[in-house]
Amino acid sequence: MSEDGLDGLEVPDDLSGLSAAQPPSVTVVVTQVAVADALAAACSLAHVDVDVVPSPVGALAVLRDPATGGAAAGAVSKLLRQVPVVLLERREGKISASQWVGGAQQKELPAGLVLSGAPPVLEDLLLGDVPAGEIEGVVTSVGLSRWKAMRLLAAHRPGR
Repeated sequence: MSEDGLDGLEVPDDLSGLSAAQPPSVTVVVTQVAVADALAAACSLAHVDVDVVPSPVGALAVLRDPATGGAAAGAVSKLLRQVPVVLLERREGKISASQWVGGAQQKELPAGLVLSGAPPVLEDLLLGDVPAGEIEGVVTSVGLSRWKAMRLLAAHRPGR
């Protein structure tokens, strides 16, 4: 052991890696599901706690726990099979976007491009201007029984 007691300690030239990344403050899964309560039911069955907001581009699942974005996007994309979903996370004032299909992340997306044609409600949610619970038509997956979730999904099945 050396006199200073620092054997084997390496000090990196670039200290940026020493600060841990902050967890996201807002996480939204953007889907092509047309009906908010159907997405809330699917999320309930997948044990993903969200508030689902309707939008012109598809239902938006706002995660109750923003830190679970990857797991939630994986679960939702697995439920929707081959239909892609987009995970948007706001972290330290920056927004990141990634595409998920069949339970797996496919690629990172340019957030600016994703948001360029997005409805205003998505921007409001990501910026924290409006809480999901205050948006008209919001449906939560929290507390939704398995039985009610199955009935909601059956009611929105194509061909009914």
